[in-house]
Amino acid sequence: MKLMHTALASIVGAMFAMSAQAADITGAGSTFAAPIYTKWADTYQKSGGGKVNYQGIGSSGGIKQIIAKTVDFAGSDAPLKDDELEKQGCSVSTVVGGVVPAINVPGIKAGEMTLSGEVLGDIYLGKIKKWNDPAIAALNPKLKLPDTDIAVVRRADGSGTSFIWTNYLSKVNAEWKSKVGEGSTVNWPTGTGGKGNDGVAASFSVCRVLSVTWNGRTLSKTR
Repeated sequence: MKLMHTALASIVGAMFAMSAQAADITGAGSTFAAPIYTKWADTYQKSGGGKVNYQGIGSSGGIKQIIAKTVDFAGSDAPLKDDELEKQGCSVSTVVGGVVPAINVPGIKAGEMTLSGEVLGDIYLGKIKKWNDPAIAALNPKLKLPDTDIAVVRRADGSGTSFIWTNYLSKVNAEWKSKVGEGSTVNWPTGTGGKGNDGVAASFSVCRVLSVTWNGRTLSKTR
């Protein structure tokens, strides 16, 4: 599982330990970390602290807002560059989670299908279009794979999760690295875009065709 660290791009190290007289705090950015930030903020306010308002608008949006000084802190799943850190003040790791592919194939149970990094890269390049493609079949000789199209779902907005996913694909698929590369925003060769992790999950759940997607999980949702 690819580990990811969500960073607060501002000087906010003790923001959840401030006095009850603290002014309201605003933040924006990572949708990956939004659920746990919301939970922390609720607990902090109920304990007598001030109000923390966090908007999950994507890591890129959060960085833009902290640069514009319209928020007090920003959440970014992608690591900040040195020049960005000079502008923001500091970066504090707050959340650890995973980015994993998720598939929706009727008749295939959780954990039954194997997909290599090379194959995942080719799916996102649009080279592998069917679930019974020879490359997938070779990895799953005991599975009966359907002759149906793969509907790819990915992020549409600037996303730290996109950075982590494309960084991984760049390491395991040479063609992906040379043609697409890594970044919070890239020119996706194929797929339907969803806004935020919730948008990706929604597209995945309502899609009437078979899909492959990816998403992040926060610690607050881990059982």
